[in-house]
Amino acid sequence: MAGLWFDELTIGDTFDHAIRRTVTETDNVLFTAMTHNPAQLHLDENHMESSHFGARIVNSAFTLGLMVGISVGDTTLGTAVANLGWDEVRFPAPVFHGDTIRVTTEVIDLRDSRSRPDQGIVTFLHRAFNQNDVLVASCKRTGLQRRRPQ
Repeated sequence: MAGLWFDELTIGDTFDHAIRRTVTETDNVLFTAMTHNPAQLHLDENHMESSHFGARIVNSAFTLGLMVGISVGDTTLGTAVANLGWDEVRFPAPVFHGDTIRVTTEVIDLRDSRSRPDQGIVTFLHRAFNQNDVLVASCKRTGLQRRRPQ
């Protein structure tokens, strides 16, 4: 199990996740089709060549999922009970096919669960950057996390 118990986390802990991922055209088109999102900005290269982006941009829901997914191995794998919410989700710059994403995570809040004494509530701040160190996504993710078994 790679994830951390609630008891092992401290506000201010920061993770620079080793996993990096180059986003492909297949990732974008498949995810966009699977989620029934027909937006031209994800699917129509010809249309997007004349836009201010100059090319198709990656579906932001894919970027959000990838950012959180990259964080799991170091933080919640095997210790999470449930995601409770994603807040302040932002995409300050687009992701393009061929961009390589890296992610950092910071623990920004910890509190005891009032109804589950063997668990606690943790809030992570995730940030995703492209290969040029441009911030492309961020969010606060709150989850229910197991305490170390006695």
